Amino acid sequence: MSVPATAFRSDALSGAFTDWMRTRRWFRATASNPALTRVGVWVLPDPKHQVAIEVHLVHDATTDVLYQVPLTARTAPLLGGEDALVEQLPDGVSVYDGPHDPAFARALLTMILTGGRAGDVEPAEGGSPAPSDGRTSAVGRHGHVDTAVRVVGSHVLRGEQSNTSIIIETVHPNGKPATPVICKVFRALSPGDNPDVVIQSALSDAGSRFVPRTIGHVEGAWADPATASRVEGSLAFAQEFIPDVEDAWRVALRAAEHGESFRDAASALGEATAAIHVELARLFDTRRASASDVEAVLTSMRTRAAQAFADAPALAGERDAVAAVQRAAEDAAWPELQRIHGDYHLGQVLAVPGRGWVVLDFEGEPLRPIAERSEPDLALRDVAGMLRSFDYVAGSISSAEQATAEQSEAARAWADEARAAFLEGYAARSGLDLRTQQVLLDALELDKALYEVSYEAQNRPTWLPIPATAVRTLAHRAR
Repeated sequence: MSVPATAFRSDALSGAFTDWMRTRRWFRATASNPALTRVGVWVLPDPKHQVAIEVHLVHDATTDVLYQVPLTARTAPLLGGEDALVEQLPDGVSVYDGPHDPAFARALLTMILTGGRAGDVEPAEGGSPAPSDGRTSAVGRHGHVDTAVRVVGSHVLRGEQSNTSIIIETVHPNGKPATPVICKVFRALSPGDNPDVVIQSALSDAGSRFVPRTIGHVEGAWADPATASRVEGSLAFAQEFIPDVEDAWRVALRAAEHGESFRDAASALGEATAAIHVELARLFDTRRASASDVEAVLTSMRTRAAQAFADAPALAGERDAVAAVQRAAEDAAWPELQRIHGDYHLGQVLAVPGRGWVVLDFEGEPLRPIAERSEPDLALRDVAGMLRSFDYVAGSISSAEQATAEQSEAARAWADEARAAFLEGYAARSGLDLRTQQVLLDALELDKALYEVSYEAQNRPTWLPIPATAVRTLAHRAR
């Protein structure tokens, strides 16, 4: 039985919908009564004409964040969809969180593979999507993939906080398994192309073996809630899914726990990181760091330091030493700025047998505006992020309840070796002498550690000693 697309759309958002929004990990508001308003909606046709699929744009005035909320409506319950239920309407229609509904996954991938379009107006049954009225619309863009594949199953990737990724199983027309797809639905929207789409697509199109193959993406247009002007941005991104692999964090942590050297793996990771940076410098514009660029970076460092000292008063005694590191960085010779990963750590890398390291999630820090994340930055920021990640491996072992002094010392030695090997691999592939940039690299690693101090103080206080120790070490490292 077909469900009308307007079955669960009304002028006002229901209390059940608001309650559901507040429980989502990607919802940023902390207020008990967020001011939610639906400001746009676009419709995806279900080829089977059994499910109503709408993607709603919901604005929260308390945080000025615009959310993308795909919903599906069914006259019969979705099998196994109890946890995805948003609300039950009086007429018996069940409304679900779209990414958990196979009908949405199928329609979204079809839109990407066929270059389909969708707007505010529901198409006639069996017809093409009607044009948008100018407020809200979306269009799929496909990459290098067989557009004839058929979806046979889907499920949501667990554990994400800022977006929702759907693992989609596909088959060729002959029934043989095709490349599985992971489609990331961006939840908090901003005008502009998402760096994850732009950077990873460019690397994939250039033939890089260090990133997953790009399948395609969805870009949209909507009315900005603040200005009512029409803006455009990224809505979803599909890429090759690599199954049955572990991320580098798990691989590194297991090696450290068993006392296994990570030298060769870390060196290879350094080479992969440098190869990506070299390719990004070729594919995108670079520029010399101007005085305003330097001032902007130093201002952000000082802001993070002030926040860290407020969140961890025990570090207040390091204030002068931290300031001295920042001043030294300001006076250092800065390399050219370029596009980078922006949120680089072991959890963003996969260990793929027969292929080596594969890097994911070029979105950058999700809480920063897209415009900032799209600006050229210091490649050393990614290097510093990975150095901090190795330090976290050692810290997680040392902070375990049953950890002995001997285990802590061994973990520290493991991290020191991995860090050195990573830098050696990076220098070998990039051709850079990192010793000439040590002052700036130390400042960036210190900046990352200060960010971690605030994060741990607010979210995982038991892990606070890991970055706090790093702050003390980096602030007083001899130069």
